[in-house]
Amino acid sequence: MIELPVVESKAQRRRKPDWLRVKLPIGSEYKKVRRLVDEYNLHTICQSGSCPNMGECWGAGTATFMILGNTCTRSCSFCAVKTGRPPEYDEDEPRRVAEAIRLMEVKHAVITSVNRDERKDRGSEIWYQTVRAVKEQCPDTTIETLIPDVRATWWALERMISAGQEVVSHNMETVKRLYRKVRPQAKYDRSLEQIKRTKEYGKRTKSGIMVGLGETKAEVFEIMDDLVAHGCDVLTIGQYLQPTKMHLEVAEYIHPDLFAEYREVGLAKGFDYVESGPLVRSSYHAERHI
Repeated sequence: MIELPVVESKAQRRRKPDWLRVKLPIGSEYKKVRRLVDEYNLHTICQSGSCPNMGECWGAGTATFMILGNTCTRSCSFCAVKTGRPPEYDEDEPRRVAEAIRLMEVKHAVITSVNRDERKDRGSEIWYQTVRAVKEQCPDTTIETLIPDVRATWWALERMISAGQEVVSHNMETVKRLYRKVRPQAKYDRSLEQIKRTKEYGKRTKSGIMVGLGETKAEVFEIMDDLVAHGCDVLTIGQYLQPTKMHLEVAEYIHPDLFAEYREVGLAKGFDYVESGPLVRSSYHAERHI
């Protein structure tokens, strides 16, 4: 029997359930992080991606830095990051990111980036220089890099992940059936291959998916199996939230009980760690994943 997704009416989708409420950003640590991000002219996925956990994370003195600008060459139908032709590289960015991480006294830093498909190296050199700069200024800080799809440019992938970071993440985002709809410029099997090659390089690997886009439980279990088979160590699962009216609508708000079930099933299938919950994002509680 084929399991069909439960799709709510538009009126139901507009009403977010109680478990999706978040706290407003407040506090001295939040203000400190905001000041440093502005002062060093940095981008964060917290802001560009409209992350619901920004208040909690910034209030704890952490942030996910986004390098290579804030304009992506992709146009994924779920993502709030603006798309278009990015500006030229900011070659001073690695130093500024490292200095901000040092001033914030971050113990575990998360760094991500937009896609730079127009570059032959996919942005890998700036990736390498940024991680090296953080390691030089903050030798006790562990690093997770959430890297984009390199379009099978495997020499660029090796450059990205060879700078000394402890965790390398690449998000699958959704189940195989929905890939063309959710990630029209990506390929399901190619992203799995990228995770496999990262694992073979000797890195701790991580990926994340969103639910509530119309997927079935069976499809979630299938992508879990595919990720484990390709060497993924850590999985994050969170609720998709529509960032603007121009993006995909929410098909279903997933109950916390099902998130708990996904966590249990994921651990049973062989992941070392599974973070699963309505407000979970790929960098949420990232320090635990190491």
